[in-house]
Parts: sequence; C-alpha cells; structure tokens
Amino acid sequence: MKVLIADAFDKSGIDALKQAGCDVIVNPQLKDDALRQALKETRCQALIVRSTKVSADMLKTAPALELVIRAGSGVDTIDVAAATDCGVRVCNCPGTNSVAVAELTMGLMIALDRKIVDETDDLRHGLWKKQEYSKARGLKGRTLGIVGLGRIGYEVTKRAQAFEMNVVYSDVIANEKVERELGIRKVPFEKLLEESDFVTLHVPGGAETKHMIGREQLALMKPTAFLINCARGGIVDEQALADAIENGKLAGAAMDVFEIEPGANEKEFKDPIPKVPHVYGTHHVGASTEQAQAAVAEETVRIVRTYKESGELLHCVNKPAEVLA
Repeated sequence: MKVLIADAFDKSGIDALKQAGCDVIVNPQLKDDALRQALKETRCQALIVRSTKVSADMLKTAPALELVIRAGSGVDTIDVAAATDCGVRVCNCPGTNSVAVAELTMGLMIALDRKIVDETDDLRHGLWKKQEYSKARGLKGRTLGIVGLGRIGYEVTKRAQAFEMNVVYSDVIANEKVERELGIRKVPFEKLLEESDFVTLHVPGGAETKHMIGREQLALMKPTAFLINCARGGIVDEQALADAIENGKLAGAAMDVFEIEPGANEKEFKDPIPKVPHVYGTHHVGASTEQAQAAVAEETVRIVRTYKESGELLHCVNKPAEVLA
C-alpha cells in the first residue's frame, strides 16, 4: 500500500508504516498545487495530513486514492462531502490529543488568573509591580463552564476538579453517564455563560459553530470572567471579543486558535486579537506535545494497518455505505 504523508508526522509512525509493509512517501511541505500534483503522480492509496487542507480539486485528481487520514481529531480541513463523492474514505484519530489540549487549557486558565504573561513581560522590562499583581482571585471554588463535553471536555473536567473548581457544561447531547461519573451538571448555554468565571470552548469548527460566541453571548458573561478557546478559529467573533474586553465587559481571554492563521510556510501573523490587552495567545499548539504526537502516530498507523489487512475502517467519518465508489 502506497502512503503519502503530506504534513508533520512523528518518526515512530513513519517507521511503523514501513514495518507494516507500506511504501511510504514523506513530504511535509506539500500544499495546494504541489499536493494536487503529488496525489496524481504518486498514485498513493492513502494520504496522511494534519493541518494541510485537502480540497475537492485535489480529491478529484487523485486516481488511486482510497483513504485520507487526519492525524488529529477534527476533519474541518478536509472536504468530506467531496471525498464521499469521489469514493474516498476519511478517518481521524479522536481522543489521541485530548490530554494535551486539556493541559494547555488549564495552563491558560492559571495564566489568566495570575496574569503570568503580563508579569513576565514587566520583569523583562525591568519593572517590579508586586502590588498590582497581588490581586488574583484563584481557581478554587470558581465555576468553570465547558462548552462541548467530548473527550477534551472530559479531560478538562477531571483536571479542573483537582483544582476544586465547580464544573458545569453545555452540549447538544446530554451525557448522563459522564455527569454521574464526574458529578457535574448540564445547563443551558446561556445559563452557563451567566454563571461561569471561566468559559472554555471544546466544539468542532465549521458553519454550525461559527461565531457561536458573539456580542450577545459575551454580554451574558460576568465582567470578571475569562474566555478560553483551544478548539477552532472562527468559533469566537474576535472583534466582538476585543470590544468586550476593551469596554470592561470581560476580564480577558486566551486563544490557541485564530480566525486568521498563517499558512504552512508563512511566518507573519496578521490576526490583530493578541494585541488587545488582557488577551493571551499561543501558536495553535494545543495538540503539540511529544506524548500527543506519538499517540496520534500510533493511532494513524493502526488505521492504515487495519485497512490494509482487512479492509475495515476505524474512525471513519463518511460511512462506507455513503461512499459511491
């Protein structure tokens, strides 16, 4: 089986694919026209990507392609509908990076409460402002609102409870088993925004969640509350967020994902939101720990090996019955 890896991928995964008898081509720089041409020329049967976009155009010009694997959880960078039309299966690796994203979420929460970024910046500029920075509220007893109780939300809940926080969640589906296990409660989305001292977002990207946090939603939050987005860019209306913070309607926010993110080979960051005071930003690195990447690689290899040996599809997001080929 010929496998094209068109993105960053852990070496352990590359070695395991070769050991499984796959013909592996690795070119993490392939994007856009170059990727389209490579899919056509290599006649690969499986494509592995992470953040690289896979368009309908690419899929239509990939004569041998059978399987696209997103080495991560979401599949919003892949045109799944077009893949289905082309008879291509799309699989992902859900849950493999949940702990990594949960860890970053907790880190950002603490950073916001203690103003760690601002403190560090002042110290680097030779400023000592102990009195100003001695006003943190603390996490114990605060209410954390989790929007989206999937695998990441679950891991965030466990860690927040270790900090003795009260946790509520909002989701389109109630998860009574997890509610009983963790001792948390489901509340309406609007009530979550009103009650929470911290709101963290863990929902998929796409049209259904675009700007689900806008002016109306931000107006419901406490002026002392913080918003955290380690999910997908576009879920938060960044202009509305900037206005809310600048007008004292919200204490601050932390973002790992943005509405305007650089392409794979770009170095300049143009999204203006991190320049707003009390907004902390990281470089879309929620899943980027050694542990998470090794786990993603292992699961990706399992998907390829299983498909190669038995034709069975693991974590397929467009069911075989829907594929027209």
